[in-house]
Amino acid sequence: MIKTYLSELRLYICNNLVCKIPSHTIRLWFYKNIMKFKIGTNSYVYLNCKFDSTLGLTMKNNVVINPRCRLDTRGTITIGEHVGIAEDVIILTSDHNVHSKKFEGRNLAVRIDDYAWVGTRAMILAGVTLNKGCVVAAGSVVTKSIPPYEIWAGVPAKKIGVRDKDLLYVINYKRVFH
Repeated sequence: MIKTYLSELRLYICNNLVCKIPSHTIRLWFYKNIMKFKIGTNSYVYLNCKFDSTLGLTMKNNVVINPRCRLDTRGTITIGEHVGIAEDVIILTSDHNVHSKKFEGRNLAVRIDDYAWVGTRAMILAGVTLNKGCVVAAGSVVTKSIPPYEIWAGVPAKKIGVRDKDLLYVINYKRVFH
């Protein structure tokens, strides 16, 4: 009972107070030390991002998660290097089995590999893998895994193109008050 209460209090503080602090240094300290997220160097989580649980997020180096994203960390979210996640993206790791007579919930991991790019207001559903270099267009709903270097768009998202495989960029986008 007390453990549940403290866990819920920690989430409340994270999602209603800490996420609004205009200092990345303070937010990063809280995410690493209190939420127990694993966050690499030159990786940033901007203002007003919300989480559903502790421990469920691993970000490697040079990752940017822009403002107002929702990361459902009840399952696990693993993000590779040089990944850009635009504003208002939703990443879900939990859902309900539609074939269950008891409406049972389930947690399914989401993995986003190196050089993937997720556009504004896209939604990634539970159990999906965004393989290396893939792009999800703004407003898309991704219901299944995307092969490497493919560009997907739509609801539900479908392949619309292929991306160059010689990606050399480093994501290192840092704003002082963001």
